[in-house]
Amino acid sequence: QVQLVESGGALVQPGGSLRLSCAASGFIFSSYGMRWYRQAPEKERELVANIRNDGSNPVYADSVKGRFTISRDNSENMVYLQMNNLNPEDTAVYYCNVNIYGLEYWGKGTLVTVSS
Repeated sequence: QVQLVESGGALVQPGGSLRLSCAASGFIFSSYGMRWYRQAPEKERELVANIRNDGSNPVYADSVKGRFTISRDNSENMVYLQMNNLNPEDTAVYYCNVNIYGLEYWGKGTLVTVSS
């Protein structure tokens, strides 16, 4: 079955950096685009970044453009989110996502807290 397992969340000070990882299994990883979403407390889940199956054409939310970088390693079935210059508004649970034939699959998320 499809599994997505996020890791790397932590408490970090404003201006700091984190790298999130998502380990994927149960599907042909190199065939599908991948996405990172986030959900802040009392807010709707929002798309942060997505990347095509071959690693091309990353797309970012305006709120993270220039600070976050999505990447993937098809040999390891991994997708990453490098987050730089974090600010308190980035505090959220971050989720890895894949859409396979119209079905959405999610990991359990990893918590990022940006606070001094």
